[in-house]
Amino acid sequence: MKYILVTGAVISGVGKGIIASSIGTILKAGGLRVTSIKIDPYINIDAGTFSPYEHGEVFVLDDGGEVDLDLGNYERFLDVTLHRDNNITTGKIYQDVINRERRGDYLGKTVQVVPHITDAIQEWVERVARVPVDGASSEPDVCIIELGGTIGDIEGMPFIEAFRQFQFRVSSENFCCVLVSLILQPKSTGEQKTKPTQNSVRELRGLGLSPDLIICRSGSELSQDVRDKISNFCHVTPKQVICVPDVSSVYRVPLILEEQNVVSFLGSRLCLPVPSPRPRKTLLKWKELADRSDRLLREVTVCLVGKYTRLEDAYASVIQALNHAAMACNLKLDLKCIEATDLEVEMQHQDPVRYHEAWQLLCSSNGVLIPGGFGVRGTEGKILAAEWARKTRKPFLGICLGMQCAVVEFARNVLGWHDANSTEANPLTNNKVVIEMPEHHPGQLGGTMRLGRRRTNFRTDVPSLLKKLYGDVDFVEERHRHRYEVNPKVVDKLEENGLMFVGRDVENERMEIFELKDHCYYVAVQYHPEYLTRPMKPSPPYLGLILAASGKLASYVAHGCHPSPCSNYSDSDYSEDEQISEELAELSLKASSSSASLDSNLSPRK
Repeated sequence: MKYILVTGAVISGVGKGIIASSIGTILKAGGLRVTSIKIDPYINIDAGTFSPYEHGEVFVLDDGGEVDLDLGNYERFLDVTLHRDNNITTGKIYQDVINRERRGDYLGKTVQVVPHITDAIQEWVERVARVPVDGASSEPDVCIIELGGTIGDIEGMPFIEAFRQFQFRVSSENFCCVLVSLILQPKSTGEQKTKPTQNSVRELRGLGLSPDLIICRSGSELSQDVRDKISNFCHVTPKQVICVPDVSSVYRVPLILEEQNVVSFLGSRLCLPVPSPRPRKTLLKWKELADRSDRLLREVTVCLVGKYTRLEDAYASVIQALNHAAMACNLKLDLKCIEATDLEVEMQHQDPVRYHEAWQLLCSSNGVLIPGGFGVRGTEGKILAAEWARKTRKPFLGICLGMQCAVVEFARNVLGWHDANSTEANPLTNNKVVIEMPEHHPGQLGGTMRLGRRRTNFRTDVPSLLKKLYGDVDFVEERHRHRYEVNPKVVDKLEENGLMFVGRDVENERMEIFELKDHCYYVAVQYHPEYLTRPMKPSPPYLGLILAASGKLASYVAHGCHPSPCSNYSDSDYSEDEQISEELAELSLKASSSSASLDSNLSPRK
């Protein structure tokens, strides 16, 4: 087993997750089996009780683990299925050690950070690294470990010390360290500054770890002088300094690492069986994907009505699912985010400009998405958005809370139950159309929801558009994260008026999917399909929304819901408009070249 530790310097949020995922991608492209571990030094047991404004979205795994969003990046890039133990927190480690102490495993010894906490960290990493994650029975060849935060954080010190010991425990040829650092470039001078990176490397080496690769994040390409300076002052060769500038798409990051021979270096450093020279077709699909993402011209506008729109990472998987679906349809996503409270009547009196701007954005969109969330705030705004989409026949997709809001709206405005509500928002309502699940434990929030991958059966007695989009299967397995559900007692009344619950759980008691009759695409699901989206395999509910929003859904269904050539990201699938635009661009480029050549010929020579 080979271990690659990815740490960060200067600031948090520098892109360690994407870098770690991209390293795994290029290693996997070389024929290696790759797994990943994310370490979060906070004391929480898991991410389940976090506000999305703390660390972004909470990502849910097949086994119900509520984890950091970076594990979503690992799954999407590597196309693997991780487990809750692939996310290590300080809380988990201390809980494990304290449980051992209570059992008497330490035989009366004083339990300390060193060696007991550090040993527990190393044992956890070794155990989890050997668990297969790609559906095969073979152990992974490489484990990529991302350590959250930055070098010098007090919370991360036990983990740094654990890996200082770990490099000797597994031997140096099986362990390497990658430091991801930010190269600052003040606008006042425009000069790329390396001093913060130098200081971070010095501190890391003082703690007993020396980076084998220094990956420099920057706004632009590093000059050779800057590379040489980092090499000289950070005790690495120039080829160990890798530049990853800001790019148009995250899909380009694996290509950038490949171009700078990262795999060749890791193969030599860790004695990995990677082919040399690399095959020409290595990462070909990623290159086609990145190229296609850059040259898309036609747009589709989707309006996301949410509660946490101030932070994009709060809806990281939702946004990725929309992007994957848009690219599969040969379209560029134009995402408009609206704070749900801005649509509510109260906002019209508090801030009329904000209120009208929000409604203008909603009315100008091609489709509406209401994602999941918790709490009362913003639910009335989401209900109003669902009503607008239903009445104007705009394509609509509701996820989790979005489904519940749509059901409340339908009960109020179609069934005439004007006080219909969720018991989360109003426990005393007479028409409880959304109720708390019986097994939910109200006294404890962490880990008490309906979590993880569960089966949803499609009904055979009613037609279903979503069933067709899934490939006309009898059931689907998707990941859940909720503690409220549609009240089974009101289902018959809703269906009598056209809101058909076409997907239910295996006991036929829980409502999982609804579709509205006589609407182009008014669909909602109780689960979170965005957790299983992949760059080259978009989630069917999101694909349906994009197809409907772009006017392509009827044609797609008429052709048997078979993937179009654009799903393979081939050049042959361009629309006529895009072909014309590219031809015009090419002609313009040729004209510019001819003009430049003419000017050169006419200029006086010395």
